[in-house]
Amino acid sequence: MRNVFAIAVLGVLLGASPLGAAKAQSQASAAPAPAPAPVQSQPMPATGPVTNLPLPRFVSIKTSRAFARRGPSETHRVDWIYERRDLPVRVTGEFEHWRRVEDSEGEGGWVHYSLLSGVRTVLVVNDMAALRSRPRPEAPQVAYLEAGVVARIMECDPGWCRVSIDGTRGWISRGDVWGLEPGEVLD
Repeated sequence: MRNVFAIAVLGVLLGASPLGAAKAQSQASAAPAPAPAPVQSQPMPATGPVTNLPLPRFVSIKTSRAFARRGPSETHRVDWIYERRDLPVRVTGEFEHWRRVEDSEGEGGWVHYSLLSGVRTVLVVNDMAALRSRPRPEAPQVAYLEAGVVARIMECDPGWCRVSIDGTRGWISRGDVWGLEPGEVLD
């Protein structure tokens, strides 16, 4: 009798019932608990919370001197100084009057919106890139462009962009420039 009592106490301590099989049978007939919903990470918003414009998107530097700061206010330290007017940058975030931008090398910071322009430009990334008269590889060359040249976009199709550089116009292969989203078409 003493052994039966000890087994019953041990069973209760381990979560079993002195009724044994009756409780196990009632648990088996009960519906299983629903599995918890999987935790999903929040995707990056497709539009900016301030402007409702797409993120990421490309813009250009409006002035010949723009400070890229560590955070979205003038009290944050300056990490980069952009000294090239019309340089294309990618906007990746927004906070009040500030835009988080990055350049072709992936560097950047927070820039006040008044220093940015919606004018679309591209940066030539391949040295001696051919500027052609038509959007074909065999078209006559109008000029050769060095890496680092900034050109204003007139239009883009999936393979070529028509650009203007100090009054010279022509077509350049999209593979030679930075400042466009993949597959982006501009009229």
